Amino acid sequence: MEGKVIMGRIATRATRAALLAGLALGLSACGVNTVPTKEEAVKAKWGDVENQYQRRADLIPNLVATVKGFAAQEKDVLESVTRARASATQVTVDPSKLTDPAQVAAFDQAQGQLGQSLGRLLVTVEKYPELKSNENFLQLQSQLEGTENRITVARRDYNAAVQDYNTEIRTFPSMVAAKVIYGSKPIAPFKATTVNANTAPTVAF
Repeated sequence: MEGKVIMGRIATRATRAALLAGLALGLSACGVNTVPTKEEAVKAKWGDVENQYQRRADLIPNLVATVKGFAAQEKDVLESVTRARASATQVTVDPSKLTDPAQVAAFDQAQGQLGQSLGRLLVTVEKYPELKSNENFLQLQSQLEGTENRITVARRDYNAAVQDYNTEIRTFPSMVAAKVIYGSKPIAPFKATTVNANTAPTVAF
């Protein structure tokens, strides 16, 4: 009799273990792990975007100071860049708010306006041969060009991660976990909000 009880307990435990294993497998198949993993990937790519834009912003004070040393009369252009930089650095998006298209668009627009102001500044430089050959300017020009290229790559990688995530939460079976467990919402990708929003300023002379 005692042996039957023991065997029954063993069978019950085995059944529970099998059910738990089946539940875990079922949840896994429903994207319970995939959805948050892809969401974190998007946030990581957004961090890369912010870092590259901040790198550009950090270059601007020295760039403006260098240009001013040779072309102080270009006051309007210099002030335009300074104002655009101030505005762009004030517009940020918390990673938890990437589902809000308006916030992402505002960030994109501010950065696009800064890019346009930089473009006008660099066109102005054409009128000053001594500035164009200045060593400090040439170094800043090279750094800016590299940063603009990295911005382009970061934006592209972010949009790719967003597309991957948005597709995941809209397709079966991951949509089950996305809706029932996480309440997931689509994340907003970058879209061109200004003429040059996705175009790096030309810095080669």
